[in-house]
Amino acid sequence: MDSRTHSLTCDVLVIGSGAGGLSTAITARKHGLDVVVIEKEAYFGGTTAYSGGVLWIPGNRHARANGVTDTREAAKTYMRNETGACFDEAAVDAFLETGPHMLDFFERETEVKFVPTLYPDYHPDAPGGVDIGRSVVAAPFDARALGDDITRLRPPLKTITFIGMMFNSSNADLKHFFNATRSVTSAVYVAKRLASHLKDLALYRRGVQITSGNALAARLAKSALSLGIPIHTSTAARELTMSEKRVTGAIVNGPQGETRITARRGVVLACGGFSHDVARIAKAYPHVKRGGEHCSPVPKGNTGDGARMAESVGAQVPIRYPQPAAWMPVSRVPMRDGTTGVFPHLLDRYKPGIIGVTRKGKRFTNEANSYHDVGAAMIEACRDEKETAMWLICDHATIRKYGLGYAKPAPVPLGPLLRNGYLVKGRTLAELAQRAGIDANALEATVRNYNEGAVRGEDREFGRGSTSFNRYLADPERKPNPCVAPVGDGPYYALKVVMGDLGTFDGITTAVTGEVLDSNGGFIDGLYAVGNDRASVMGGNYPGAGITLGPIMTFGYITGQRLAGIDGNAASVNNRRQSETV
Repeated sequence: MDSRTHSLTCDVLVIGSGAGGLSTAITARKHGLDVVVIEKEAYFGGTTAYSGGVLWIPGNRHARANGVTDTREAAKTYMRNETGACFDEAAVDAFLETGPHMLDFFERETEVKFVPTLYPDYHPDAPGGVDIGRSVVAAPFDARALGDDITRLRPPLKTITFIGMMFNSSNADLKHFFNATRSVTSAVYVAKRLASHLKDLALYRRGVQITSGNALAARLAKSALSLGIPIHTSTAARELTMSEKRVTGAIVNGPQGETRITARRGVVLACGGFSHDVARIAKAYPHVKRGGEHCSPVPKGNTGDGARMAESVGAQVPIRYPQPAAWMPVSRVPMRDGTTGVFPHLLDRYKPGIIGVTRKGKRFTNEANSYHDVGAAMIEACRDEKETAMWLICDHATIRKYGLGYAKPAPVPLGPLLRNGYLVKGRTLAELAQRAGIDANALEATVRNYNEGAVRGEDREFGRGSTSFNRYLADPERKPNPCVAPVGDGPYYALKVVMGDLGTFDGITTAVTGEVLDSNGGFIDGLYAVGNDRASVMGGNYPGAGITLGPIMTFGYITGQRLAGIDGNAASVNNRRQSETV
């Protein structure tokens, strides 16, 4: 070891500062352990800071307080149906048993607070599905509470803000912004929000009234820092250290140079998964395997560090799930500074009058299904092509009312996005198709066939608007179907959408309580994995809003208890090595 190498000793070393790492760290610290968190990027918050900040927790107290009736048996039935052959009963039982306790713990003991949402499950008509109650979202937060550490909080994803201003996950802000030119109430609301935000930009060079995942990341970080947990940013783990077949810590590189951190209880991998690990996604993602491209909006630092470190000491990171990631259709946005942003298509696909077609000019799915379902359908629809892509199509009135991708509704001008090639425009469908590289005859036939039913609010081909989830993010003013309207008169617009992800589902094989397992199913002593580094309990499916962060924080809580030697809730009954794999 270099004589200039520093040394540090703690009980628990957590590598990564998203919801998985910080929930584990906070739980362990609350039970008396000395915890250190390191983060290789300059910002803390990980993918969580970019997310919607929603947690899927069946049986949560917010639902009960609002009179929502649900049962654990129904939630288990739903998860069994959703995960199919990848259903893991021990892990599902642990999640459903412990999730509500985890939520209560964080709301009682920390700065982390949640509010209920109206989100339906993504497949509410499936066995055990519900129309409301299982999803909660982080409460808004004043980031000034972080003090000087506000500069280290990862900013929200640039492409989904407006002059840096965030919109809340309940969709209330967006409704006012969309309606600002038609409603005095909305105009006043927007004016006040803009004035407050511009003042914050002048004082802090960022928005401080934060929502969604940025609020969740800030609340978790504030809680950790208040407990005396250091979060060392710009500090990367280089390798794990071992002694007598036990992981004892890590060698890390940070602003002070190389440091050997010794962890008496364990090292927790919380590095965010492998969305930007080029070699691994080339093996895992079907559209990349066949030569297509992938464009993920998650932080660039999610390069599979946890998976590589785990494999270096004998862990298994198989590609086991039919859908190895949470798919997100995205578009590339040419930014003014010459960079390319990534826009996740979270809202536009649900709006009436917007349809999606492949290069062949044909629709291929219900556009108002979840982003993951639409992504999976894109991959399948393009299976015989090198490129996996769709084009969102709409008329002028529609794009001016709802926007399209990064293009904002009126009165924000479209000209810059037409000039930089983000949007394609045509006076006729044939002209649009020619400019976008779509089969013109097929597109005209597709729109004609779609419009025949759309004038009556019907999607005869794919049943758009048939579920409560389809309708939730649509336009309630559109009757009789808030998701369906004809594609009207030109001019027309097209926007190319490619495949991205919100994080990986496949990951390190662990016990329910977080211990990393070797090829024989035994524990690798001293090593744990949480967050997207750990294989998802959802088995490669996406059943509802918050099914990533809900399990991430629940299993972080369980793992934090385990590190402290506490067998709480499900952790006490799920301790057999072979039956606990996830």
